[in-house]
Amino acid sequence: MTVSLEQLRRCHIAVDLGAARTRVYVKGVGLVVDEPSVAAVNTRTGSLIAVGALAEQMTGRTPAYIRVARPVSGGTVVDIDMAQRMLRHLLGEKLRRQLRRKPRLRAAACTPHDADPLAQRATVETLVGLGARRVELVDTLIAAALGCGLPVEQPTATMIMVCGAATTQIAVLSLGSIVTAVRVPVGGEAIDNAVIQHLRQHHQLMLPSQSVRPLQLALRGNGLTLNGPAVTEIHGRDVATGLARSVQVDTAAVRQAIHAPLTAVLDGLGKVLRDCPPDLVADIAESGIMMVGGSALLPGFDQMLREATGVPVNIAERPDVCSVLGLGAMLDGTVQPLSLAPVAG
Repeated sequence: MTVSLEQLRRCHIAVDLGAARTRVYVKGVGLVVDEPSVAAVNTRTGSLIAVGALAEQMTGRTPAYIRVARPVSGGTVVDIDMAQRMLRHLLGEKLRRQLRRKPRLRAAACTPHDADPLAQRATVETLVGLGARRVELVDTLIAAALGCGLPVEQPTATMIMVCGAATTQIAVLSLGSIVTAVRVPVGGEAIDNAVIQHLRQHHQLMLPSQSVRPLQLALRGNGLTLNGPAVTEIHGRDVATGLARSVQVDTAAVRQAIHAPLTAVLDGLGKVLRDCPPDLVADIAESGIMMVGGSALLPGFDQMLREATGVPVNIAERPDVCSVLGLGAMLDGTVQPLSLAPVAG
């Protein structure tokens, strides 16, 4: 996936199609869309009822004839037609009219590291269906690194961890290129599911699916640290009777349940460091790891990584929108010239 900075500067719009949220950046305007990647459809008529936050609120609360769809999974478009319809409604008629005035509309999009050609093609077709004549694809890791202000173009190592809803991507960057990277199929959804399964197995309690994030309920004020109250009250539905019930949950047990999926992230982090040249590892020991993505805000996650690796761990100022802001910076021309292609020997 090689694209020059000059090609990106010709683009008019940047799109980050994530499993959890869809974000759109318009050149010269800024971030115009930041909504959940959810659409609600009437199965009887095929019409779109709601998109974004309103559609997400409908999850688990709809009658049989309304289907809540998620057209993006793991950073990959799995339903092109639904993704196009969702994007049209999120952009709005006024903005779509402005974009249609462009004689040759160009778009840029983030794709996960090592995305297969089929996944890349699905992203391209989604944006072509919205009127884009040309679509440039940029690795999410590079876009996120630029979005949080890392010196990607310098001959020093910068390590970034993109903590998404479905996957976690870890990479070491130098001279504008990825030196080594890995994608772990564990994200915020896997962590939430670990909490849900723990409460179901040990407390016979089912949590509401979308009313509140179960993780934030279970770790209220405690995070993965040992500080805070030892017990947290959780409200849900009894598995056997179906009645509403509250239980006192041991936060230490919840921390242990969350630790299992996070172990896979630590393994991926170790693999990247092992594959990295020693000189770059020395740079990382000084500069540390930068965490971006919505799941980077998991309480105590940064401290856990700090203790496991022994290197500084920082969270970006706006971790959830770093990828699209990085793309936007390349569109606006605020990024210094650098090569996104592998450095020639």
